[in-house]
Amino acid sequence: MRSIALREAIREAMSEEMRRDERILLMGEEVAEYNGAYKVSQGMLAEFGPKRVIDTPISELGFTAVAVGAAQNGLRPIVEFMTWNFAVLSLDQILNTASKMLAMSGGQIGCPIVMRGPNGSAGQLGAQHSTAFESFLANIPGIKVVSISNGYDAKGLLKQALRYEEDPVMFLESEVMYGDKCEVPEEEYYIPLGLADVKKPGTDITIVSFNKMMKVALAAAAELEKEGISAEVIDLRTIRPLDWMTVLESVKKTNRLAIVEEQWPFASVSSELSYRIQKEGFDYLDAPIRRITSADAPKIAHEDRITIQNIAPGLYRIIARYGFMESPNIINALRAAEDKGLEFKPDETTYVVGRENPVITASSGMPIWRKRLFAVMGRNAQLAATHYGVPAHRVIEIGSQVRL
Repeated sequence: MRSIALREAIREAMSEEMRRDERILLMGEEVAEYNGAYKVSQGMLAEFGPKRVIDTPISELGFTAVAVGAAQNGLRPIVEFMTWNFAVLSLDQILNTASKMLAMSGGQIGCPIVMRGPNGSAGQLGAQHSTAFESFLANIPGIKVVSISNGYDAKGLLKQALRYEEDPVMFLESEVMYGDKCEVPEEEYYIPLGLADVKKPGTDITIVSFNKMMKVALAAAAELEKEGISAEVIDLRTIRPLDWMTVLESVKKTNRLAIVEEQWPFASVSSELSYRIQKEGFDYLDAPIRRITSADAPKIAHEDRITIQNIAPGLYRIIARYGFMESPNIINALRAAEDKGLEFKPDETTYVVGRENPVITASSGMPIWRKRLFAVMGRNAQLAATHYGVPAHRVIEIGSQVRL
């Protein structure tokens, strides 16, 4: 065993299978010359050449269509999306061609393709880059959906998909986990799709999760242990097919179930899993199933806007929450703090904000046109005081330079 980062485990899986099978190729935005947006494909262009590691235009629908056509004609493409949020543009090919071709052709034409990339929220990303897509994709018959939480599972499941799966496989990763290290065997191994994995045995409650929310689930189990509660933690790993039988066997033992996921609550993975468990295991449940999901809220109610934490005498942390259809206004948020006993004078308060300024350099990597685009966008960005609705004459900006 050796400890490697998630991006290395994914790279090893792709490289090993590409050495084995010349029909496998990798294509996507910046996967070749730039080594991938998250450096997952680093060094693969040098090893496999430009015919098998292909930089595509910024046209998700276009290059996904090329890959689907290649898969129908005997190749086994890997499509890398810079984020699954951009894959929405290619949904026509996923839904109407890749998933249906085997059925529409009477079993004559398959589509052995793997589409992979980061999924869900990450640091400092906007709403258009922060959606989790497991339930979206799992709702489509004819495809398989994998959502990984660590390098060991990622390598085994990806190798399985590339070598043995004849159906389209949607492989969901996470930006915030690419640097996470995990013990991965030196020898070759495969993990069949459709099997959940018990990451931590327990006897009192079953906690189920997948992708980066596994960190939350395992952390919750550790906290429960301090209170003498033994939690069993299960990583679904594959969303479709869904291994609800492993969860049911755990619930037969623990009699309680909590499901943690990053998605919105309506029609989510936890909805389907809850239905399965209550239908097949109702008599084993000693309490209602609990689901922990993202808030399905375009706006936050006034009474829920702020949370105040007393860190030390005279020192408070105020957390202001906003829905995706709201603009932040710090003055109004702090006025809401007055309702909870804190005194606040807007014109006598100092506001410290951070700002990052992109600086163009001669370093290689990012194309020069993209560097210039980021620099222009940075210069044209709204002032922090305006964005947060605070008095400009009371603002201190702490800036840093980002070298492009």
